Amino acid sequence: MSATAQQGTPSILVMAKEPRPGTVKTRLHPLLGPLRCAELQAGLIRHTLELTTLRTPRTYLAYAPADGGDTIGTPAPAGVRLLMQRGGDLGQRLAAAVTDAFADGAGPLLVIGTDAPTLTADHLSAAFTALEHHDVTLGPALDGGYYLIGLRAPHTMLFALDPDVWSTDRVLAATRALAAGEGL
Repeated sequence: MSATAQQGTPSILVMAKEPRPGTVKTRLHPLLGPLRCAELQAGLIRHTLELTTLRTPRTYLAYAPADGGDTIGTPAPAGVRLLMQRGGDLGQRLAAAVTDAFADGAGPLLVIGTDAPTLTADHLSAAFTALEHHDVTLGPALDGGYYLIGLRAPHTMLFALDPDVWSTDRVLAATRALAAGEGL
């Protein structure tokens, strides 16, 4: 794998939905109810930001407001840079947020969500280390997806998956195929 020149500030981009009852963790509604699902989402956002702000000079929170507004509804810790998600599907939202972060001086960049409560500082350090020698690094998940993607440059073509592929057991394989096709 080739490695492009590293520039910018090592950064982490956290993708998250606003913790609004009825809009998050909907598969858990029968078990927890909408209010507790929103509380869970808020807790996952807090946990993830606490982990990332301790591990990197710069953290971004790309949020998807529940009502189409322009606020996340939850205060972000000091120093966290807010980005509003834009785009129709997850791939478009990821590409836009990655583009925004790199345009702001990020790089290398780790992109994570909030649904990985077992993610540790060691995982983040290992990903940054991998980016010293590789263009892209992926943290594979047991369900066929990934919990982390690291980028040395804004390789947004890696998010150009068919919308039907996102949230399936084919995401990791499809992303690896795109990376290989680009010589990454």
